[in-house]
Amino acid sequence: MNQEAVAVRPEWGPRSQWNLLAQLDQRLRERPEEIFLEIRGGRRLSFREAGERATAIAEQLAGLGVGPGDHVASLCETSMESALTYVAAKVGCLVDVPLNPAYRGRSLVHAINLSRAEVMFVDAELLDRVGNIADDLPGLRQLVVIGRSEAAVTRLPSVPITEASAPWSFGVTVLDRDLSSVLLTSGTTGPAKGVMMSHAHTYTVARECLHGLRMTADDVLYCCHPLFHMAGRLGAIFAAAICGARVVLDTKFDPAVWTDRIREAAATLTIAHGPMIEAVFGQPAREDDARIPLRAVLSAPLPAAIAEAFERRFDLRGVETWGMTEASVPVWRPYDAPLRPGASGLPLDDLFEVTIVDPETDLPVRDGAVGEITVRPKVPWVMMLGYLGQPDKTLEAWRNLRFHTGDAGYIDDQGWLRFVDRLGDRIRRKAENISSYDIEVAASSHPAVVECVAIGVSSEDDSEDEIKLCVVLDPGVPLEFSALFEHLVRELPHHMVPRYYEAFDELPKTPTSKVRRAELRKAGRSPGTWDYRSDGLSIRRTAEGRTAEPEGRR
Repeated sequence: MNQEAVAVRPEWGPRSQWNLLAQLDQRLRERPEEIFLEIRGGRRLSFREAGERATAIAEQLAGLGVGPGDHVASLCETSMESALTYVAAKVGCLVDVPLNPAYRGRSLVHAINLSRAEVMFVDAELLDRVGNIADDLPGLRQLVVIGRSEAAVTRLPSVPITEASAPWSFGVTVLDRDLSSVLLTSGTTGPAKGVMMSHAHTYTVARECLHGLRMTADDVLYCCHPLFHMAGRLGAIFAAAICGARVVLDTKFDPAVWTDRIREAAATLTIAHGPMIEAVFGQPAREDDARIPLRAVLSAPLPAAIAEAFERRFDLRGVETWGMTEASVPVWRPYDAPLRPGASGLPLDDLFEVTIVDPETDLPVRDGAVGEITVRPKVPWVMMLGYLGQPDKTLEAWRNLRFHTGDAGYIDDQGWLRFVDRLGDRIRRKAENISSYDIEVAASSHPAVVECVAIGVSSEDDSEDEIKLCVVLDPGVPLEFSALFEHLVRELPHHMVPRYYEAFDELPKTPTSKVRRAELRKAGRSPGTWDYRSDGLSIRRTAEGRTAEPEGRR
């Protein structure tokens, strides 16, 4: 049977069009001079200008020996150039691998080596961070630098990103099942994994966002999500490319000026996660809050305790979802459905099968019972192809032909999914699942640390965790906790640096020598727990070398 004749949703078009390159080609023919990408308060590019700039960057990559199917990484903050590198990768039929610019030290070594990229875009301000680890990057041979810098990177040659434009041309065949992107996702017990996403997978996420928000060419989407996230890359840029909307990219999220920036952009749509919604709602109310132009916000989740008040205060619709990079976004609150606080939405049952199973037996649980959320596709290639270079992790996740999300939840009596928690070890910080493994590896590299475990403990914000490091120290190596804190600031992305530290003579363990993490989590903070904030320390000041010399405590 001809696959093009197999309908999924008629408006999705033929499968040969399920890719960013084909969608941009249509927009360049239909609305070339309409604004596509804008940096808040800065540059604007039309669909034509963005296509021509991306084509020139793709030609630059080809000149560096990067060809169709090759991987190209990026280590960039949000900017017009970092957005264009994504488009350029599609023009060149490359696999884009965006990395979190917060990575440093061992986590950055792992991410770059995992990417399998020989060429990487990097912000000039981050060159020294790459230079510090260059000898540990055997596969990386070339950097393309965004911005100006005098910094030199040992061993790795670099060239500035081209500022040229080149005529747009579209004549390649892209298969929906081909690998398009690799997005890194952090687990809770191991290093970051690379989620391999086909063109059909990325298109599905973008189409889901477009449909869920009822996005059209008349909309302006304000996005302060970083572009290494699925939300910024697919929910904003790709979705807008499909329907012809304008995207306003902001370089950071600031709840104090969120409504001002929505007004400045004339934004009708935006994307947020739970802690962002809580931070915005926590700002002093203004008499004109209900008059911002925003009509809908895609939220994962929409915090139940404030959901109704948030919608009422800003006179908008909160479109709640549940999903993850590996499994797309298979659950949505229908746009016109009444708000059901605490419910993520209804499964998209024409595309996915969402089943709650017993995590021990993999058998479906009774209606209304809590179990593990599993997903499998009803349409080819709309979920991940696997974890890059980790077939064992892929098989583990796809056990019994269902993708096991590690999330606990249940289906209520109305058929809505309700998320409960992460199964097993869980650290949730700044809306990210934190890898305890990365923290433990970084801490263990200090000569005074014999053994350690990172756990999540409760914070003032119920939706977030604080990180606590439980350590066994070498009695022969003197150590102040302030010194260990400084070591971790150098080694870890800053959102992963633990706030709390406690020394143990030995860690509690099972008869098979596994650390009893649940016991440590239950104990939480004790009188012997050291808090870097209590000593007046700051991650930012420490990173800048401006920290005072407080008296650390054991």
